[in-house]
Amino acid sequence: MVSEKVTIKNQSGLHLRPAGELCNRAINYKSKISFQFRDVTANAKSVLSVLGACIQCGDEITLICEGEDEEEALKGMLGAVNEGLGE
Repeated sequence: MVSEKVTIKNQSGLHLRPAGELCNRAINYKSKISFQFRDVTANAKSVLSVLGACIQCGDEITLICEGEDEEEALKGMLGAVNEGLGE
């Protein structure tokens, strides 16, 4: 298992479009990918789970990857978040 904290930079937070982009990126990896925000753990491969976490601009989340490609998954997910998830 690997994890790292990252700050959400999207002005509107993780609304439907960036949440969908996050999930689309996560689905490409075999590892289980989730994130923690406050006391919530969300499945990064589920749009409803991501939206349910109510992530706003400036919030810090901890991405957690666990599985055979966890290092690659973490790197890819961090890159996606830092690039703004398509926005």
